[in-house]
Amino acid sequence: MLDLPDPAQDDLSTIEFLARLEKAWALCDRFDLQTEIWRGRILRTVRDREKRGGEGRGAGFLQWLREREISKTRAYGLIQLADSSDDLVGGGMLEETSVNNFSKRAFLETAQAAPEVQQMISDAANEGQEITRRQVRRLTDEFTAATSPLLPEEIRLRTQENLLPSRVVAPLVKELGKLPEIQQEEMRKTLKLEPEVDCIKELTHTARWISKSIDKSITLRAFQVEELNLEKAMQEAQRIESLGILADALGQAQIVETSVLKLYSAWCRLGGLQERLWIESGSSTPHLRDLLSILQSLCGATMRVSLGELSGGKKVRLQLVEEAAGQLNPPSIQKEESGL
Repeated sequence: MLDLPDPAQDDLSTIEFLARLEKAWALCDRFDLQTEIWRGRILRTVRDREKRGGEGRGAGFLQWLREREISKTRAYGLIQLADSSDDLVGGGMLEETSVNNFSKRAFLETAQAAPEVQQMISDAANEGQEITRRQVRRLTDEFTAATSPLLPEEIRLRTQENLLPSRVVAPLVKELGKLPEIQQEEMRKTLKLEPEVDCIKELTHTARWISKSIDKSITLRAFQVEELNLEKAMQEAQRIESLGILADALGQAQIVETSVLKLYSAWCRLGGLQERLWIESGSSTPHLRDLLSILQSLCGATMRVSLGELSGGKKVRLQLVEEAAGQLNPPSIQKEESGL
């Protein structure tokens, strides 16, 4: 039975009121976990049965979800929960009755942690301790910071001796893992010379911007040029302390390229539909012809789009020119005042 506070009890302080609510919520979360695991097992059974089918396999699983108004995202989240239970309980680390000592998020994060962390968490749960997501993250950070081969030995030792907080060191390990070996080595050299908290925070920030820049640049078609040395460019941006600006610029460039590709696809589609309607219409459809004439401003070689009143009534004029491979002439993009 849940011990809920009386909302009309005036002598109950806000702190105690919220604390009792939090305890009741956590209790629901733990009871709900077993139910969610069994739901995940049911869904997994339905999915695996459908996998045995031939053409059109999986359709029955999706139909099953639709009939119960379960989204695919939620369904696979429950299946993941069931898989996590199989790994922890089925692997012998965790007792079945100890599952209720976890919150759902703590349970999932435990399943994704290193085996050593899983063992420590499972031992605590088997002893009856309540396991929260914060505890799992703290132990994961401590283990990562004390053992990761991405860090120089000086940093690992200082972390083990509690001279460096694991909550500061662990994010650096996460970001280092996304970088090329050369940049990892450069940062390890810096850490050996200055194994202090401020240096770790600064390098974490730098590594995060570098990894973001790399991620964005990989997908940019504009960078598919042999002469471009992206690594050198990032080193120069780092030297002038502009990595953040570079990462932001690459992110915006990615948005522009994606938008242009979508625009081109829609432009071709609109042009084909507009032309088809024009051919099928005639003098008996004057209003339809008026509509198609207006659409011509959006599907012709030159497009004009109003930016709205907030931009002072200006329009953007884009000239779309399909070019053969190897041509470098860029499309013309101009701004023009309203009414011109």
